[in-house]
Amino acid sequence: MFRIIQWSITVALAGFLFGFDTAVISGADKPIQTLWGLSDLQHGLLIMSMALWGTVVGAIGGNWPTDRLGRRATLVLIGILYLGSALGSALSTDPYWFSFFRLIGGIGVGISSVAAPTYISEIAPAKHRGALVGLYQFNIVFGILMAFVSNFVLGSLLGEGAWRWMLGIEAVPALLYTLMIYRVPKSPRWLILKRNDIEGASEVLRKIDPDADVDREIATIRAAETSEQKAHAPFFSGRYRLPILLAFLIAFFNQLSGINFIIYYAPRVFEAAELGNSAALLSSAGIGLVNLVFTMAGMALIDRLGRRTLLYIGSVGYLVSLVLISRAFFLGNLGGLEVPLLLGLFIAAHAISQGAIIWVFIAEVFPNHVRARGQSFGSSVHWICAALITLVMPWVLGTFNGGPVFAFFAVMMALQVLFVKFLMPETKGVSLEDLQQRLVREPKPKAQPASAGSR
Repeated sequence: MFRIIQWSITVALAGFLFGFDTAVISGADKPIQTLWGLSDLQHGLLIMSMALWGTVVGAIGGNWPTDRLGRRATLVLIGILYLGSALGSALSTDPYWFSFFRLIGGIGVGISSVAAPTYISEIAPAKHRGALVGLYQFNIVFGILMAFVSNFVLGSLLGEGAWRWMLGIEAVPALLYTLMIYRVPKSPRWLILKRNDIEGASEVLRKIDPDADVDREIATIRAAETSEQKAHAPFFSGRYRLPILLAFLIAFFNQLSGINFIIYYAPRVFEAAELGNSAALLSSAGIGLVNLVFTMAGMALIDRLGRRTLLYIGSVGYLVSLVLISRAFFLGNLGGLEVPLLLGLFIAAHAISQGAIIWVFIAEVFPNHVRARGQSFGSSVHWICAALITLVMPWVLGTFNGGPVFAFFAVMMALQVLFVKFLMPETKGVSLEDLQQRLVREPKPKAQPASAGSR
């Protein structure tokens, strides 16, 4: 078990870079807009949403390297992309080069959201899979917290010119991660399904659990693959209808909670709530800390309470916080602690539910044969929604106050409750091959023509 935890933590560091890269832009948001004299629409397109469009590209295409090159080789590629993005963004001399290097980092984030959960889900025992894949999400929020703290410290020390250091410092963890990832083995399921390397897979499986019946485990994996090969169904077919629907809805509601809106525009939201600039940056760091603490709680509970129960709990927190924040903006109850505290409740609700669940759940519901493709699809939905929200938010915040914005997100979370109640299955403690049997639609046998003697 120690080796599984070690490998999972190493791979999950891709999530740290994901989180850091996602949140670090919040500290550079307004200084860059002022420096290059960008309109709200230009700023939203070139600066704030460009990384997310890169993430969409990475998520859509992430299954190709994950399947063809392998999970581990793809994770190395991710580290190189992050490293180039951090250095290039920090040294950019105009908004166009800046947007290009943010695009590169976004591609790394998108591929990361495919390869890392796929890898960890394929080495993790069923009873610990939620917590181990959850390490990826833990590292995302830890990276977000470190980005907020780094932004606050560098902003306090260096003032307006700090944004280059805020972005460039990511190169240090990116380099360390890239060197560390070489120490993890290749995924045993990938070795079996994509390379037919039974000997190599057996070696990795014995490292994972020396007492396991490796021959039986390999036979189960190959039997599930044989079933997929016999079906010979395209990804977008009736066979995978339920997993595709589940992945779409979990990703859609994740972003329509408003989480990336808060992460990307936290200082701007706090300023709209009539806090000063330094208080806004400090409150953003506080949001990152709440996110970390409640993600740890979600990881501790995901394999005990299950995925559905956590989403019910989170939905209550979402609705209470979003409705009351909207009310505060509509009534003008700003300038005090009400909005920061309610945003803390919102982040806690997200971290313990959607934040802890999304990457685990998407990786679980697809069969081995199309897991990378399914993870790519779910990640694509997640990041397309995130990019659209981030693109329009500078204009929305310039046109409306926070009241209608948070009311909209509250309505979306009411719809999420209906999704959990009527559609979402519980995947806690079920092996990947058993989930395949439950969620994948087997083709109906073709009717045999009646023989002449039976007429």
